[in-house]
Amino acid sequence: MNEEIKSNEVYTTKEVQNYLKISKSTLKRLLKGGIIKANKVGGQYRVLGREILSLISPEAEKRASGVYQQIKQKTRKTIEKW
Repeated sequence: MNEEIKSNEVYTTKEVQNYLKISKSTLKRLLKGGIIKANKVGGQYRVLGREILSLISPEAEKRASGVYQQIKQKTRKTIEKW
């Protein structure tokens, strides 16, 4: 699949699986966990392209890393108080 993901395009779950190269069960976990936001249309999920792009963007990784570091520091401080 060499197509460019368009931020305002609507994608099926199968298309999302193909773009992200993930299994059906992994996609279900991402949807249930709210990591990928989707809308149900006629009993089937539809995902906006911007959701796919935000998941694979370097900025998303930076944000996740930053949050992780904050949690790590907070945990360290709490442990040191013990």
